[in-house]
Amino acid sequence: MSTETSIGVPAQGGESQVRQQSSLSTAGARNLASTTKSAPQMQEISSRWLLRMLPWVQVSGGTYRVNRRLTYAVGGGRVAFARTGSRVAVVPPSLRELPLLREVSDEALLVALAGGFEQREFRAGEQLVAAGDPVGELLLIAHGKVERHGTGRYGESTVLGSHADGDHLGDEALLRADAVWPVGLRATTAGTLLALPRAAFERVADSAPELRERARALAAGGRRPQNKHGEAAIELSAGHAGEHRLPATFVDYELAPREYELSVAQTVLRVHTRVADLYNQPMDQTEHQLRLTVEALRERQEHELVNNPEFGLLTNADHTQRIQTHSGPPTPDDMDDLLSRRRGTRFYLAHPRAIAAFGRECNRRGVYPGSVEVEGRRVPAWRGVPILSCNKIPITDGASSILAMRIGEDSQGAIGLHQTGIPDEFEPSLSVRFAGIDEKAVISYLVTAYYSAAILVPDAVGVLENVVVDGPRG
Repeated sequence: MSTETSIGVPAQGGESQVRQQSSLSTAGARNLASTTKSAPQMQEISSRWLLRMLPWVQVSGGTYRVNRRLTYAVGGGRVAFARTGSRVAVVPPSLRELPLLREVSDEALLVALAGGFEQREFRAGEQLVAAGDPVGELLLIAHGKVERHGTGRYGESTVLGSHADGDHLGDEALLRADAVWPVGLRATTAGTLLALPRAAFERVADSAPELRERARALAAGGRRPQNKHGEAAIELSAGHAGEHRLPATFVDYELAPREYELSVAQTVLRVHTRVADLYNQPMDQTEHQLRLTVEALRERQEHELVNNPEFGLLTNADHTQRIQTHSGPPTPDDMDDLLSRRRGTRFYLAHPRAIAAFGRECNRRGVYPGSVEVEGRRVPAWRGVPILSCNKIPITDGASSILAMRIGEDSQGAIGLHQTGIPDEFEPSLSVRFAGIDEKAVISYLVTAYYSAAILVPDAVGVLENVVVDGPRG
């Protein structure tokens, strides 16, 4: 009597029979059938909120000039540093960010001053200066965060603000020998500072009469009439009665206003004629190659609008509009401080990880930030101002920045610059130009985007800096 063995069941002797195919396999069937397929996908594509929200201004001449009321430049920017191992040195030309050295043209003088700085390390919680102490040296913060502490109305201790990388303190040491610190300075993180003693400054100033005279003039309060924003004052009279003699005035303008030229992003797209001729059904190969190339150009455009050193909104925000976080992560208090520094803030712009960090801080405090609708989508908001994501804002050592923006020419805000109507225009201010076929039968297309951005007045863009985005791990 024979033994029957079913498919897949071991037969006598421990061997198994090979499964016999009883119908056409799917791999074989695909040879006779077309598949359902997607269009080419691309992970780089983001929401690009900045490109969508910025008002775009037509720049027909290729250059946009920002005319402003005359402002007296007094420095106040950030000093730069060079690092060699553990040694930190100030970059001499960046010393012009100090009000006293703003107009110094002698590079040798700046090099001599830079050589007089002494490097010091400080630890978190260290009291660097006490209120009332003599101001004997100029302090430059190379790395770390320092808080200003003062006394409130009722004698309580209060935090008046904070300073971080590149900030300078104690300019009075260079102007008056009897100056005292009006506030105390306490380190909130470990870091490094450079100190220039007054004696070292005087040794250099003794060989530069022009510098000494400027120091005397600033110490004597020699300032031209200006408002709290540093603009040339417009003399007015109000509240008078009778035949009061009215002041005469005029509005002065900057003689050398800043001009923005349109920047460019370009690439050459190459498609072989055989691909374009034979493999264009059901999807046009050239069309999808171009679509993905344009997406990449737009992503690069947004990156430049944020980070470009010449016109990027993050890098060109005014120093007076940059503030530090209170504790590291972005808190509701930090967002309120950022919001309060300008009128008509239209939106916050933050990296998605910074938005998540803000959400964690709200959860920790039991605060619900709310949401608003922007272009048909619900987005998080604070005080009714939308918080829009932008992955082009850099994260460095676990810290990022959050921008608050007022936009539009009518609001004296931030604007985007472009030029429409260019030859071979494919999208506004983006052209696709046929660039010929080479000897290898490869078609070339020159794809070009023109753009720039401008901040019309300094308070249009504010930046919350050193925003810690790395949350606790559960």
